[in-house]
Amino acid sequence: MSALARADYRSDEMTSDLTNRRDFDSRDTAAPLMGEVLTVDRVVAETAEAITVGFALPDELAEDYRFAPGQFLTLAVPSDRTGWVARCYSVSSSPDQPGLAVTVKRTRDGYASNWLCDNISVGDCLRVLAPSGLFSPRSPESDLLLCSAGSGITPAMSILRATLESITGRIALFYANVTEESIIFRDELAELGERYGERLVVKHWLEAERGRPGAEDFSRWAAPYRDREIFICGPAPFMHMVRAGAAQAGFDTFRIRTEEYRSLTGDPFEPIAEITDEDLSDAAQTEVVIDGETHHLVWPTTHTLVDLMVLNGIDTPYACREGKCGACTCRLAEGEVDLGRTDALEPEDIADGYILGCQAHPAAKVVKIEF
Repeated sequence: MSALARADYRSDEMTSDLTNRRDFDSRDTAAPLMGEVLTVDRVVAETAEAITVGFALPDELAEDYRFAPGQFLTLAVPSDRTGWVARCYSVSSSPDQPGLAVTVKRTRDGYASNWLCDNISVGDCLRVLAPSGLFSPRSPESDLLLCSAGSGITPAMSILRATLESITGRIALFYANVTEESIIFRDELAELGERYGERLVVKHWLEAERGRPGAEDFSRWAAPYRDREIFICGPAPFMHMVRAGAAQAGFDTFRIRTEEYRSLTGDPFEPIAEITDEDLSDAAQTEVVIDGETHHLVWPTTHTLVDLMVLNGIDTPYACREGKCGACTCRLAEGEVDLGRTDALEPEDIADGYILGCQAHPAAKVVKIEF
C-alpha cells in the first residue's frame, strides 16, 4: 500500500463542517498576501521523526498548484513572535496523484520542522506558495540515478513515483540513512521494488552498520548507471561524496543535478509594493519571453523582475524572493542588470548570462529576458 494511502493519519478524516479548523493565516495586513490558504487533508507518520502533510486542492487552484516531480512548496509555519516563518519543503507526491503533499523531517533546533511534526493536524489551514524549483527531470520516461541521504529522499520520491508511473522510465536509487528505522518510505520502497522489478533498483546504505559511504563505495555501485542523469539531495558532505564518486566512475559531471536546502530570512508571503508614476520616471523597456509568450513591460529600478512580472499578472516561477532557491533563474539576452544576491548560481552560470529574477534590477534602458 502506498505511504500516502496508509490509515495512520493524525485524524481519521477532515471535519466536514470545519468546526475544529485552525486557520494559521492570521497576520494583520491591509494588502493581499502572496500564495493561497490550503487545508491539510492528511497527516501520515513516515518514521518517528518524519511526517507527510497532504493538502486538499479546490478545483479553482488545481492549475496554479500543478507541479513537476522534484519541486517544492513554501509554507508559512505559525510563530508566536512573528506570525509565521517561511520554510521550503519538497513535494513527495506524484503529479499523477490527487492533491499534493510534502514530507517533513525534524531537524535539531529546527523551529518549523518541529512545529509541524508536533502540531499539524487534518483540517488545519496554512498559507502556501505555488510549487517551484528546477530539480526535475526533462522527461518522466528518463532512466535516472537518484542519490539521497535522510530527508533528501523527499524530492527523489516524487521523481521516483512519477517515473515508475510512466511506461519505460527506470530508476536506480542510492539512499543513505543512519539506521533502518530512520528510512523514510522504507515499506513503500520495498513494495515498489517488488511491483516494478528491474525498473527500480534500491541500494540502502546504513551508517550504523557500515559507516558513512565514501566516494569509492559509491563509484563501484554506480558504475553500471554511468549513462544516466544524476539527481542528488542531502547534506553537503553527502553531495560532495556523490560528485567525487561519480567522477571516479566516469559519469558526465555536467549531467549532475543537485537540490540544496537554504534557510529563508525574509518573508516571501509579503505583498509586492505597487509601481507608482514616480517609479516609472527611471525605467527600462523590457521584453520577457516565458512559456513561449513574449511580454513587453516597463521595468522600474525600484522593483525586481519577479515583482514586475507578478504585478503584471504573468505566471512567474519564484519562491524565496531572496536569491537562495534558484526557482526564478532566467537568462539575460540583451542589456544589463544589477544582479543582487546570487547565492543560487554558480560562477559559470553567471558567466553564461543567467540571473535571478527575484534579485535583478535593470541597469540599461533596454533589457531582454528569457525563461
